[in-house]
Amino acid sequence: MANELDEVTGPRAEEGRDVHVIARQIPAQVGVGSAIFEVALWTLGTIPGIILLSTGAAPALQALGLAVAGLLPGLIFLFLKINALTYLRQLQQRIQARASEIDNYLEQRVVILQNVAQLLEKAVDLDKSVMQAIAAARAGRIGSDADRNAQAQQLDGLFSRLNVVVEGYPELRAHAAIADAMRQNSYLQKEITAARTLYNDVVAIWNQDIFAWPTKAIVAARQGYTTRIPFTASAEIKAKARGTFF
Repeated sequence: MANELDEVTGPRAEEGRDVHVIARQIPAQVGVGSAIFEVALWTLGTIPGIILLSTGAAPALQALGLAVAGLLPGLIFLFLKINALTYLRQLQQRIQARASEIDNYLEQRVVILQNVAQLLEKAVDLDKSVMQAIAAARAGRIGSDADRNAQAQQLDGLFSRLNVVVEGYPELRAHAAIADAMRQNSYLQKEITAARTLYNDVVAIWNQDIFAWPTKAIVAARQGYTTRIPFTASAEIKAKARGTFF
């Protein structure tokens, strides 16, 4: 039998292919089969005991013990679901901790951005819309993963606009405070990239585990959990990555 995927014979996309993160949350759902499975765990094991109790074919105490023993699969599965819920809640806390790291770095970038803009405004006629955008970023509040990603993309665009101004004035590039601020921005961007990777790793675990049937998937569906969207690069950064560096 031939390989389903053959890198030698193709088909190949010679023109290349760009990929994007799909910004869509998929809810964890289970079907009727899961409900039948849970009911079966509680009932099937007790049926022999109930039959024996009704017919009197065995001593009542033994039959009662058999019926109680039949409940064990349901009790065990209930215990597993409690553990699964605890695990998913702990995983949510890990995601929050990773997101908090990104937020801290983003806040530092906003401060640096504000300082650079103030220095540039004293030296050149800086576009007022840049200052307004910086003020909006400073006052912004991150309430969700989408907000966090949007603010990161906004900062990338603002720094790009300021960098164009700096590049256009050689005397500004020689300004020690501006040069130092731009270096700090570069460092923080690397830290944000590392924090994004850690965040995305935990998000990937979450997105897999909420569909792990039976225990985690059933618990996630009952809790109304959905997949989470990974942190993505901005259009500004993607455009730069396709540019010429040397």
